[in-house]
Amino acid sequence: MPLNAGTKLGPYEVVSLLGTGGMGEVYRARDERLRREVALKVLPASIAQDTDRLRRFESEARAASALNHPNIVTVHDIGKSNGTTYMAMELVDGSSLRQMLAGGAIGERKMLEVAVQIADGLAKAHSAGIVHRDLKPENVMVSKDGFVKLLDFGLAKPFVAPGSGDGSMIPTIAGETQPGTVLGTVGYMSPEQATGREMDARSDQFSFGVMLYEMLTRVRPFERDSCTETLAAILRDGGLSALKDLGPRLQAS
Repeated sequence: MPLNAGTKLGPYEVVSLLGTGGMGEVYRARDERLRREVALKVLPASIAQDTDRLRRFESEARAASALNHPNIVTVHDIGKSNGTTYMAMELVDGSSLRQMLAGGAIGERKMLEVAVQIADGLAKAHSAGIVHRDLKPENVMVSKDGFVKLLDFGLAKPFVAPGSGDGSMIPTIAGETQPGTVLGTVGYMSPEQATGREMDARSDQFSFGVMLYEMLTRVRPFERDSCTETLAAILRDGGLSALKDLGPRLQAS
């Protein structure tokens, strides 16, 4: 059940609900200490009550908070109040890339500006040894003044989500952050991700390429009628057939 406006979680006071997803609910909140607004992510009980998952979440949140870059959302704090686990992050006043794509055509200049900033954020994280593992339009925010912010950097997704709640019907696959299990979002994951193999920065680069294709054509290159068929398409051609179709689709767009 969503938290009511005025609910206190540690030093934060809930203002309004921003959105929901598999990782829980995100609220606009006010930090009473510094008198600023933040995005407050409240974790679902399935994660908050699992000691191992919570410990990994906290560890990776600390790693993400160390990434000081204009294209990566800043993690301010993580804590627990009255049995509720939360994470406080920089509040981005803008829209997700998914919302922008759903809203119609993005000009070439704007698309290039967004793509360059995504690449810059990824480069910073990869230089620090952090792999995103779930790069997709839902995890890219574009502020009203044009700054791109990458969300959920380096955070594992140990749950099954039927969708992000903002237009994406591609589910996230559950799994632990170790070789042999699958982690990521079907349709954007790399071949090694889809087979549970060990990942490095190249996996994010594959996902970035899929996003670029979608930004150019408004088509998800590997999307099929089912998750299984989508995974098979990724494993079968690794993008070769998608690239062959890119020219005609660009001409038609």
